[in-house]
Amino acid sequence: MGHPAPRSADVAGTESQLAWLGLILTPAMGATRTWRVMTQLEDPRQLFTASLTELEGLGMPAQSAQFVFDGKARAAAEDEWNRVRDNGAAILTPAEEGYPERLREIYDPPAVLWIRGDASLLSRPGIAVVGTRHPSPYGAGMAEMLSRDLAARSLTILSGMARGVDTAAHKGALEARGKTVAVWGTGIDVIYPKENKRLAEQIIESGGAIVSEYPLGTFPAPQNFPVRNRILSGLSIGVLVIEAAEHSGTRITARLAMEQNRDVYAVPGNVTNKNAWGPNTLIKQGAKLTATWEDVWEDLPSEVRLQLEEEMGASGKSESKEAGSASLFSDTRLSDHERMILERLRQDETTQLDELIEQMEGQLGSAEIFTGLFELELAGRVRQLPGKNYLRTM
Repeated sequence: MGHPAPRSADVAGTESQLAWLGLILTPAMGATRTWRVMTQLEDPRQLFTASLTELEGLGMPAQSAQFVFDGKARAAAEDEWNRVRDNGAAILTPAEEGYPERLREIYDPPAVLWIRGDASLLSRPGIAVVGTRHPSPYGAGMAEMLSRDLAARSLTILSGMARGVDTAAHKGALEARGKTVAVWGTGIDVIYPKENKRLAEQIIESGGAIVSEYPLGTFPAPQNFPVRNRILSGLSIGVLVIEAAEHSGTRITARLAMEQNRDVYAVPGNVTNKNAWGPNTLIKQGAKLTATWEDVWEDLPSEVRLQLEEEMGASGKSESKEAGSASLFSDTRLSDHERMILERLRQDETTQLDELIEQMEGQLGSAEIFTGLFELELAGRVRQLPGKNYLRTM
């Protein structure tokens, strides 16, 4: 059942935001209790003027009511507000029009969102791309390619900026110069994992956004990440699963997506890879088998597709190969030598250079193979791994 906008939805301004913020920062008050209290108030600002009896009458635990009544909630909210502003960030509450309607529909929507970057992206059509932190080269390549191709067609790519599939998804969207949103399980000032610091900066620089329901300074506690997955699926119109083990956060996200009535897409995997269990099982359960961006595109609601097509037309993007590779097998603008080399390489397993030279003996000389691999690597079609091992990326 969806959550109606609180009756104060037309009340703008800092005071109502401070009320939501103060309540979520109050001990023993989570998102669900905060919503329950706020929907009983005519105006969020009444929170700070209510008597102790009135606060307890709203269903607040005694310690929480006391915290608000003593002015501690207000002080905590003002302190957090100032820190958010100093960080060049913003908060978004359900009292504001910009709060994403799709999030209101889920079972337990966040009461406050902390945001760096473009908050309007949260209301745009987006696909959440999720998967294992330890993908195969094939899984990472598919995450990057599909995210790039979908972002090139104006879909926002949402992910959690974790290692592995998440990182590949964000990078694919950035490569297409598209928009991407990272939903964190930490405060928006606590980058996790640390090696993704540059990626976080690129997301903001490219006009994307970083969002969390956790206050500034929140460290990466393990329990935060499964909880944030409901936001990832809730913001999206569909969830794309790429490699996930049987017991994983990705499986939780897929289940939440189904409960939230979101479309679920899955990239089939090699059955000998334990991380193929998740997507392959989801496909058996009715998820849409996905190999190319078209598999997602043709499944979008017609009004969403129309909106995106109009936007692409207005921005001069086209459905040509220039907007991103049309499929796994797109090989336009390659020389004959490059095409021959690419056909010998695989996405799911590496080929050693000496083995490639041996395979192509009589067709191409070693110098031509070196040159072709170099050009393919520059074009992003091939990735070189340690030991002169090569992998096809698309």
